[in-house]
Amino acid sequence: MMRFDVLTLFPDMFEAVLGDSIIGRARENGLLELNFIQIRDFSTDKHRRVDDYPYGGGAGMLMAVQPIYDAYRSVTDGLGYKPLTIYLSPQGRVFDQPCATELVQLEHIVLLCGHYEGVDQRVLDEIVDMELSIGDFVLTGGEIPAMAVIDTVARLVPGVLADASSYMGESHFHSLLEYPQYTRPPEILGRSVPEILLSGHHANIEVWKRQQSLRVTHEKRPDLLKKAELSETDLAFLKTLECGEGEG
Repeated sequence: MMRFDVLTLFPDMFEAVLGDSIIGRARENGLLELNFIQIRDFSTDKHRRVDDYPYGGGAGMLMAVQPIYDAYRSVTDGLGYKPLTIYLSPQGRVFDQPCATELVQLEHIVLLCGHYEGVDQRVLDEIVDMELSIGDFVLTGGEIPAMAVIDTVARLVPGVLADASSYMGESHFHSLLEYPQYTRPPEILGRSVPEILLSGHHANIEVWKRQQSLRVTHEKRPDLLKKAELSETDLAFLKTLECGEGEG
């Protein structure tokens, strides 16, 4: 079982998103443990405040040390080990599929969701092991990035998806985008399913899928090709794309 503990001001957001579908079933089946800890519950302020003005001035408020630290201790006290603790931050390492494959090797992760203008640096220095960002933009809080991390990592936990092939062929898993996919009917809107997919020739279909994955990546995200493990056959096919061939 993989465990996530999320320190947040908005725990209900997580249940609304992660309580159903694949992640919800994985929780019911004992493959995932997700706990959403309300930081405000640990405030010692009579009004349950968790923020204060920053020293030195500046716009907005900062989340204070005490409520976050006590919420963190409520999770970690008595464990006998320190779980990897991640702060969702625009200053962090950009989260991607390779990062997800690293994180899924762990049994326990704590995610800290900031809000307002950020978090007092002292609690970050005390408890945080890693900062992660989901892109070069700023959100109102860390909840949406935390959900993205949980969803991406949880799908890699053995048993969460029925078959590992369900994610191994997906976009970014091998630094390539996914090939086009089709379902019934075989023709609609004047467009037909590629004949190769109706042929029943599995070896040829796999070649087509690989080539289409390369083609889509070449067209939409050529930067990813630098990270992908490419065979001589792959490189030869990419060469035909650069020459204007292989577009079928």
